[in-house]
Amino acid sequence: MPAKSAAQQKAAGAALSAKRGDTPKSELKDASKSMVESMSEKELEKMAHTSRKDKPEHTSGD
Repeated sequence: MPAKSAAQQKAAGAALSAKRGDTPKSELKDASKSMVESMSEKELEKMAHTSRKDKPEHTSGD
């Protein structure tokens, strides 16, 4: 599932970092905090590796 906005892509990247143990989970905020618990590493990878080109910073659903 590709990210729909740059903010979503960034949150997925932060959650992926925490899931892999590179970042403490206590440093996560908002969306990334729920993503790390509810998504698999593979799902987070797909979302985090989405290109930000032509993506809005936020969408109405963010």
